[in-house]
Amino acid sequence: MPKKKAEKPFLTDIKTLRKRAREHIERGAVTAGYRADRDTVIRLLNEALATEIVCVLRYKRHFFMATGINAQGVAQEFLQHANEEQVHADDIAQRIVQLGGEPNLSPDGMLTRSHAEYVPGESLVDMIREDLVAERIAIDSYREMIAYLGNDDSTTRRMLEGILAMEEEHADDLVGLLEELG
Repeated sequence: MPKKKAEKPFLTDIKTLRKRAREHIERGAVTAGYRADRDTVIRLLNEALATEIVCVLRYKRHFFMATGINAQGVAQEFLQHANEEQVHADDIAQRIVQLGGEPNLSPDGMLTRSHAEYVPGESLVDMIREDLVAERIAIDSYREMIAYLGNDDSTTRRMLEGILAMEEEHADDLVGLLEELG
């Protein structure tokens, strides 16, 4: 007869869970089981927030400044990306608050907190290229943040993975636009 393995409990007992839930209740969603360095995560998220806001502003400028024979379709793509980046910014700001932090929406220092740059671009092709560079920066930044978080903050990691997927889609869209324009 094979030896029976000792069963490892998969969940903390109910009494302990209930007791821990009552401790430090003012921390909201940040329970004793949260393993990430909260201050570091909030700092990284504020950098991501600044990056998204700078991208919204750059895409909006490009939307309004797009001119030329191919401008209408490209401008609509810029507007769509601006709106999606705004959703990312809102999601990040909300997560910062859930972690007990404050979203830094101050324009002072926005460009130094942002990983992406604000480059206006001269022509339609320049605008697309600058947006593509910014998307590539965001992709690498989010990948590094996701790797840093690992399993220590799965909620933030999943949010960032969703944003990363959208940034990759944006980059693909922009490469397609560059190919269409030659």
